[in-house]
Amino acid sequence: MQLDYLATVLLSSLSSASILLIATIGLAVVFGLMGVINLAHGEFLMIGAYTALTATQRGIPYVLSIPIAIAVTMAIGAAVEILIIRRLYGRLFDTMLATWGLSIAFYQLAVLIFGTVSPGIGMPHYSLKIGAYSLAGYPLLMIGVAALMGLFVYVLMTRTVYGMKARAAIQVPEMAQAIGIESSRVNTLTFSIGCGLAGFAGAVLLPIVPATPSMGFAFVIKAFLTVVVAGPVTLTGSVLAAIGLGGGASITASFLTSVAGDAFFFLVTALLLWLYPMGISAKWRRKM
Repeated sequence: MQLDYLATVLLSSLSSASILLIATIGLAVVFGLMGVINLAHGEFLMIGAYTALTATQRGIPYVLSIPIAIAVTMAIGAAVEILIIRRLYGRLFDTMLATWGLSIAFYQLAVLIFGTVSPGIGMPHYSLKIGAYSLAGYPLLMIGVAALMGLFVYVLMTRTVYGMKARAAIQVPEMAQAIGIESSRVNTLTFSIGCGLAGFAGAVLLPIVPATPSMGFAFVIKAFLTVVVAGPVTLTGSVLAAIGLGGGASITASFLTSVAGDAFFFLVTALLLWLYPMGISAKWRRKM
């Protein structure tokens, strides 16, 4: 019985860490790769959720509503980059103010259109039994979704021509321009991909976290802290940080309370940032 309970807790914690990672990867692309602090990240997640919800209410199967959510958030992200972000590269504080204002605008717009309460779509009714314990199947499915999402971003950014152009456009824009890379277009695509990943997160988590104007608030603080703890090797660092922080908080909450779980997350984050001010991956590249 004790082993069954421990296995249940470990699977549940891995599921929680995967959900955190899904919500974080889009921010890891925008903040980690581009150096843009997008305080509207939670609102892009919310837009993805509302897009998927609206599509399902119009009779579109839920699975097909997910790519629609990605397309919508990518289009909005591209427009935001062209109209706002493009003029603010290198101006960190101004970018934070601009995206904070954008987040407020998106939030109020969602309240005006959808109200403060929206009907959910419900989770699929299947579960995994471990002895006397049972776990909902859909949250466990997020473990595989997070793995595939991380693999997709890794391959896109490190094994494709676009990925090399994206890193060059941010790290050495003048040299990139000199060899024919259109940095402005590449940056627009990179920002829109980050927003699309946030939209995907909102859509795929819709059965777990119902769409509300404030749903992004539940993720954005922890997502930012996860990326900051991750450091310069953003993707790998984010995976490890999400598993350590999100999984550890879930285990703590299972044995104690949800408040203790949140306390674990923030205290360990503070400790890691004290020990590794530049993030846990700051020295990896030097060793390589």
